[in-house]
Amino acid sequence: MSQQADQIVQTLKAKRLRVTPQRFAVYANLLGRQDHPTAEQLLKDLNQDGPKSSQATIYSSLQALRDVGLIRDVLLEEGVCRYDANVGLHHHFRCKHCGAIEDIPWEQFQQMDASQLRSGLQMESYEVTVHGVCDRCQ
Repeated sequence: MSQQADQIVQTLKAKRLRVTPQRFAVYANLLGRQDHPTAEQLLKDLNQDGPKSSQATIYSSLQALRDVGLIRDVLLEEGVCRYDANVGLHHHFRCKHCGAIEDIPWEQFQQMDASQLRSGLQMESYEVTVHGVCDRCQ
């Protein structure tokens, strides 16, 4: 088994997840990409050479990985849930023309001043989404 595959297996086991071929495939796929795919995109990728996983299996794998903190939901547009294996602090840029999404390092934005929020609001976390046009579309 390759070192990366072994690392994925160890990570899943460390989170007390049963290592199924589908769960492994979903997590490995997400680790290898930066485009924040939808569940439908993952299903298409994983079933390129013929059906291997059902839509229900993909969703249950995503939920299990999300529940233990290995992936997170990325909600950048209404009604579309994307997934990201980068669970560290970061922001996102989304191109309004081509829809490309890329990570922005956390340090790119100054710390938000929670004292500016109205009385009664208690900030727990925040994430910035920048909408604009990428260099490929300009």
